[in-house]
Parts: sequence; C-alpha cells; structure tokens
Amino acid sequence: MFISFFIKIPLCPKRAKPPTRVKMMSGILRPRSFYYLLHPRPVVVIVTLCEGGKANAMPASWVTPVSEEPTALAVAIDKENYTFTCIEYSKEATFNIPSQEHVNIVYGLGTVSGRAVDKVRMFNLRLGKANKVAAPIWLDAIGWIEGRVMNRVDVGETALYIFEVLDYYAKPDAVSEWGWKFDKASPLHHGSGRGFHTVGKLILASKTKQ
Repeated sequence: MFISFFIKIPLCPKRAKPPTRVKMMSGILRPRSFYYLLHPRPVVVIVTLCEGGKANAMPASWVTPVSEEPTALAVAIDKENYTFTCIEYSKEATFNIPSQEHVNIVYGLGTVSGRAVDKVRMFNLRLGKANKVAAPIWLDAIGWIEGRVMNRVDVGETALYIFEVLDYYAKPDAVSEWGWKFDKASPLHHGSGRGFHTVGKLILASKTKQ
C-alpha cells in the first residue's frame, strides 16, 4: 500500500496554485504504535509520597525538559496508574535516573501496581531524603531531579504534568558540566516491553562553515 498526503502551497496574489498531491513510495511499515518511532527514550524512576506517608516508585520514559526559565520538565502519566493518584495527593516527585545495572529493577517496577504491593519493600529500594521536596530519592540512582507540579493538562488517557525543577544533581564521577560521562555511566533507555538500550558511540557533527 502507499500513503498519500497533501502539501499546502500558500496563495500568491498574482497566481494561485491548487494543493499538490504527493504520493509516497510503497513498501513502508508502521510499528504497533506511533511512539515506537520516538523510542528508545531515557527512562526515569518517579518516586512519589502518597497518602498515609507511603512511598511509591514507577518507571517512565515519556519525560522531557520543556523550559529553562523557569526550569521545568513534563511527564505523561496514565490516569489509571497509582503514581497519578500520588502526584494528585502530594504535587511533588523525584525523578531518579537509573543506569544499565538497574534494568531488572526498572522493568520489575513497571510490572506491578503500588496499589497492590509495597514496591519499596518488594524491590528493596534504598530511599533517602531529598533536598527540596518531601518525596524521597532512590539512593542507588546515578542522577536525581526534584520537582513540584506547576500545571496539569489532560490529554486522552494521560495527565501531562509540568513540574518546576527545584533541584538536580548526580554522582560526581558520572557527569561533567556538559552532562553524562558515558565512559563512566550509561543512563538506561527504554525501547519497548522488556527491551532496553544504552547510549552508543559519540558522533561529532562537522563545524558549520562561516
């Protein structure tokens, strides 16, 4: 089969042209969902403080920075997830960045619900005190971001939360001022299902000629 789409040509005062129909080549393949084309993505473990003082942890890869002034990130959370309930309760969270050594824990955290089990106890998560929020951090992560909810936008089955970044830090041997030292640490990326990835080789673009 082939896919067709339209390119809109702007109207010109002198001579108007109709839209031009363009046919794409055949032989394409669609993954099971559109977002697979945007994966693998960095995965974080979101730790929240829930009602009754219970801590919960959930892996998420639909996370992205959205602003530097103010410092902010966005994360999409399914409204059926226990983490959604906990964020609605506390309006805070920590975003804990795992390394490839944590792949089994990260995958396991995503297979059970915090409503049914105590994930902290089940996966022996070592938690510690955060600097700016009540939600704890996962001590075995290699990087941490602390945030407080600024806004929420409902999009279909998910809530897109905008978090103000209140603090961020990492293990000193894992980063430089420009980010991760990939010879020392490899932040985990999620592809699909049980499939995870690490960062590959560095590729430098050519300098732009002036």
